Amino acid sequence: MTKQPSIIQTLLFLLAITACTSSGAADKHEHQPGLKHEGVETLSKDLRALLSEEMRALQKGMMSVIPAYASGNWEDVANAAHQMQTSYIMKQKLTPAQAKELHTQLPLSFIELDKQFHYFAGMLKHAAKKKKPELVSFYYSKMSETCASCHSKHATHRFPGFIQNAKNDKHMH
Repeated sequence: MTKQPSIIQTLLFLLAITACTSSGAADKHEHQPGLKHEGVETLSKDLRALLSEEMRALQKGMMSVIPAYASGNWEDVANAAHQMQTSYIMKQKLTPAQAKELHTQLPLSFIELDKQFHYFAGMLKHAAKKKKPELVSFYYSKMSETCASCHSKHATHRFPGFIQNAKNDKHMH
């Protein structure tokens, strides 16, 4: 008998996805005065468009996991995870000049977080194939955590909710 996810697991799962998705306002690029723009912001317009296309595909994949997981449809979870694990839209469409730009402009931490995300997607696929709901939830949350970490480090211009207020940064008892 396969253990079905509890309502609490499902709610936590849905909460985790919010860290990886964006609001409609975040889809409009706006320059935030006083913010340090580096990495993604320094990429050419065409390269940023390819990166956005990949991020939208990953968001779609993340969102497709929720109903599949909640209904125990492990095959759909595994398929979505496989698509995210192997989704390298940018690699498929990059010119040699764009590849050079990407590797010289993006910080190493961005590249490492990207590798982590794709690794966790592979682990999610494996957990789904083994029909292990607790591992599916764990790896999905790790993927979501990786999204939020990357967005908070490299995309606050698109996700201003990650901008830390100096007051909130101070630890007080």
